[in-house]
Amino acid sequence: MKLLWLLVPLLVVAGAAPFVVDTYTTTTLTRILVFALLAKSLDLLVGTTGLPSLGHGAYFGAGAYAAGWLSIHVTASAPAALGVAVATGAIVAAVAGSVAVRARGVFFLMLTLAIGEVVQQLAESWGDVTGGSNGLYGIPALQLGEPLISVRSLYLLVLAVAAAGIAAASVVAASPFGDTLRGIRDNEPRMRALGYRVYPYKLAAFVFAGALAGLAGGLIAAQQRLVTPADLGYGTSVPALLAVIIGGEATLLGPCAGAAVVVLIRDALGPSLGGHGGLVLGLVFVSVVFILPGGLARAGRRRP
Repeated sequence: MKLLWLLVPLLVVAGAAPFVVDTYTTTTLTRILVFALLAKSLDLLVGTTGLPSLGHGAYFGAGAYAAGWLSIHVTASAPAALGVAVATGAIVAAVAGSVAVRARGVFFLMLTLAIGEVVQQLAESWGDVTGGSNGLYGIPALQLGEPLISVRSLYLLVLAVAAAGIAAASVVAASPFGDTLRGIRDNEPRMRALGYRVYPYKLAAFVFAGALAGLAGGLIAAQQRLVTPADLGYGTSVPALLAVIIGGEATLLGPCAGAAVVVLIRDALGPSLGGHGGLVLGLVFVSVVFILPGGLARAGRRRP
């Protein structure tokens, strides 16, 4: 409860940020919020359920494509676009998860990687809908009564939606359902022996995480007004997993802190590092693993 009260000043500061910083910084903060929601959704699998996924970008990208397509061809209404992004992420995750959650360990990891690559290839080949390798461009600004053209207004929308999504993920993780997922993570055979049907729990966690990832995808489509097959694949899934590990899995704000580190190094500092942002990010990851094995959120205290 004390930690939750600390979030109120954090939200106040975040809400005031676009009024005191420049446009570029506001855009960077918007991307951090989107990536924080994606990392938090992945943490439901990695930290809470014990299912490290390398294909989470598939649901993120599917949500982005769905929101972008709807905005171009039907309506740019923010509730409609974000709603279809959530539904698409959940549906794709349900189809993929119905197979993936039957596997364990490295087999699950490689299966999710394969699913992500298959979805990316599908986006590249389905040119009539996705724009093929060129991507889906010309996405109009989302509308809430009026088009959200300014960077500031879009940031405030992203802040509100991302905060709600992160809060939803935190509530689920802290619920009795989350306790069951942690039991499955720690000792799946024992949970089976106690009478729990493990498969539906794991699939439900997979679908919910996919829905939140789809929501994050809808937000990134609104922010960059472009969706490409790269948003579906390895290049999105791996940074999201790095964010969870760097920040600290199964913590309230650890994945969000990790997302900020990844975006700042990759997007903000990367161009000034001569294209070596990926190398620096790798060094940060290795350093965290050896120096802070519990992630940034557990710095200064022992990992439980």
